Amino acid sequence: MEKKKRASFGSKLGFLAAAVGSAVGLGNIWRFPYELGQNGGFAFLIVYLLCAFLIGWPLMLSEFAVGRMGQSNVSSSFANIIGNKRWNWIGIMGAVCVLLVIGFYAVVCGWSLEYIYQAITNQFSGQSPQELSDSFSSFTTGTWRPILWLILFLVINCAIVVGGVQEGIERTSKVLMPFLFTIIVVLCIRSISLPGGLEGLKFLFSPDFSKITPSVVLSAMGQAFFSLSLGMGCMLTYGSYMRKENHLGKTAFEVVGMDSLISILCAMTIFPAVFALGIDPSKGPELVFITLPNVFNQMPGGYFWGILFFILLAIAALTSTISMLEVITAYVSEEWKLNRKATAIGTTVLIALLAIGCSLSMGVWNEYTVLGMNLFDLFDNFTAKILMPIGGIAISIFFGWIVDRKSREAELTNEGVLKLKYLKFYTFLLKYIVPLAILAVFADQLI
Repeated sequence: MEKKKRASFGSKLGFLAAAVGSAVGLGNIWRFPYELGQNGGFAFLIVYLLCAFLIGWPLMLSEFAVGRMGQSNVSSSFANIIGNKRWNWIGIMGAVCVLLVIGFYAVVCGWSLEYIYQAITNQFSGQSPQELSDSFSSFTTGTWRPILWLILFLVINCAIVVGGVQEGIERTSKVLMPFLFTIIVVLCIRSISLPGGLEGLKFLFSPDFSKITPSVVLSAMGQAFFSLSLGMGCMLTYGSYMRKENHLGKTAFEVVGMDSLISILCAMTIFPAVFALGIDPSKGPELVFITLPNVFNQMPGGYFWGILFFILLAIAALTSTISMLEVITAYVSEEWKLNRKATAIGTTVLIALLAIGCSLSMGVWNEYTVLGMNLFDLFDNFTAKILMPIGGIAISIFFGWIVDRKSREAELTNEGVLKLKYLKFYTFLLKYIVPLAILAVFADQLI
């Protein structure tokens, strides 16, 4: 019986759009601007870019290579490469990690849809900062509205993944990513053009090397690692759909570069606006759902810019969660020989149940905790501080030490077609620098 040919992206552009979409998420929009503004501005940016390209790039390249070599899901790819299932646990852990991540992440994604609705219906108008804060708290701790929005968000995800790699993921990514980039550029120009916006930009990019401490360096490492969706199998799964003639190293470099560019543009959008209006940016969801609606209230044409911003937020969230749902769908459908459409729907139902639990844990179930954390925070901390770092270290060890040099170089050079001058440097980074750097972040997160 002839083996069924594995699905693949139809073009390099389609793959690049999907991979960049997976990397770009809510962290680019709310966490990076804060980190940049609070930790030395341009000095932090230099450290971050060094970490992104010296740690993120080799690890992303390795995930792409393992996926393309293994030509299977996040688990079986390891067995296909070395001929036994000894290392399949990495992929199984990745699938569990993705399931938990999307379980709590979908809650915040649902918030983005609620705030598109609020922006369109002009509900921010006339509200004081305290009223905006109270409104956010009332919504997120509520019962039915957050659940309805997260379910709608997951249904959209499911519809895209059910469409398949080319017709669903690739086609959607090729539409959403240019749209996302256009929105960021437009918002960035508008923010800088505000009275005082240029001063905010100067403050943002003024290097303050006195703030670069070992803790800040670890923070930059962590931001680079988590921003690129590494260590949980998203890039590995997408790599398994990559064509053999594609240049792995160049593609990984482009994804890291685009993700970093979008992070910088987000900082250039948010920081000048809050600086120009005399508002201190605060970390996390408060920046996006409380501070920025206050900014839009004070900004000429704020009604339009508010709608545009929350559409941007929803698109960034969607392109990330598509890749997460695909990891689990591919894993379950291929390992148990199940129908892809039925698997995607069943997986979405399971994720919805987890997400509903996470949403309720911020409200009526808030009294139920594990290790002092509600379900939302438990999923967040367990995946970010334990599963993802372990996954990143394991992949770097597998591809750097377990896969033999000849096989590794054959995959990276497309069977000798490409002449790569950086192979020795890449191998050194992968074997020594990447695992040690992630281990340092891992220890810092736990401590």
